[in-house]
Amino acid sequence: MKNKIIYIFRLLCCIPLLSGCIGEDNYADDPVGNFEQLWKIIDQQYCFLEEKGIDWDAVHQEYRKYIVPEMTNEDLFDKLSEMLFILKDGHVNLSSASRTSYYDAWYEGFPWNYREDILYQTYLGSASSGYRTSAGMKYKIFDNNIGYIRYESFSSGVGNGNLDEILVYLSTCNGLIIDVRDNGGGNLTYSERIAARFTNEKVLTGFIQHKTGPGHSDFSVPEPVYLEPSNSIRWQKKVVILTNRRCYSATNDFVNAMRSIGNDNIIQLGDQTGGGSGLPFTSELPNGWSIRFSASPHFDKNMKPLENGILPDIPVDMTEEDQLKGKDTLIEKAFEILSE
Repeated sequence: MKNKIIYIFRLLCCIPLLSGCIGEDNYADDPVGNFEQLWKIIDQQYCFLEEKGIDWDAVHQEYRKYIVPEMTNEDLFDKLSEMLFILKDGHVNLSSASRTSYYDAWYEGFPWNYREDILYQTYLGSASSGYRTSAGMKYKIFDNNIGYIRYESFSSGVGNGNLDEILVYLSTCNGLIIDVRDNGGGNLTYSERIAARFTNEKVLTGFIQHKTGPGHSDFSVPEPVYLEPSNSIRWQKKVVILTNRRCYSATNDFVNAMRSIGNDNIIQLGDQTGGGSGLPFTSELPNGWSIRFSASPHFDKNMKPLENGILPDIPVDMTEEDQLKGKDTLIEKAFEILSE
């Protein structure tokens, strides 16, 4: 029952809410008031200030001097967004009626390790003759009898009936590739629903904490999060999960859950995931702009933070030589592993 409550809380954290618990202060709807409200929301509710070693008081001192009564909404939005970029968090977004700020530098400096043109031209073919689709998943049996699932977004709904259909079709395969490269996340429900098809027992996947006060270290005792096995069809053979740095949020959660199952049949191959383990919450500024931010930190089963991503079991980058030949180095390596 306790784990069910935690699970419900996690789902609620993925739904943008209209207001946050920011205390009793009411700020004016002017540049200074909106700045102060935003700074305070992050100061009291953002969950990674201490972990990232950010001096938020110094940030206030630095940015307050740029906020003047006569500045335009455009200039205010730009300056507030710039301040939020200091958090280096893809879950932190400031939104007005016409704009949304988004920090995406968390994948800069990493090789892309994914070529959609090569995937379709060499491996998947066309929807009419090359692969099947079910809900948000594309799947295929390759000529070497290796199964393949491409899942592009955890915002694409996948039901248990879809998973039954896919796993029955792939059941004759010697192994399975799950390709979640470039999957920026979505709904945690689908992360857990899919991962539940790969374990035969209840497993600890990590811990979650919640803010209990305005202090940067005011958190609840870590609460365990478990993955329950599905009551329907479960995959029993080897699986290779393809990841790159653009795997984020719910995708990071999925990879962590799969890795937590803890058997030699599940291998993560490719590059480090992008992280994004802080479950998001949404609040509002006096002028109606919304601010989305990480509110509840999530850890792996060893209490290691997941915010910065998950390293692969087997690091592999796409080589230029393979790309010139129209090959995907990660898929080819997965073929090699699953054919052993």
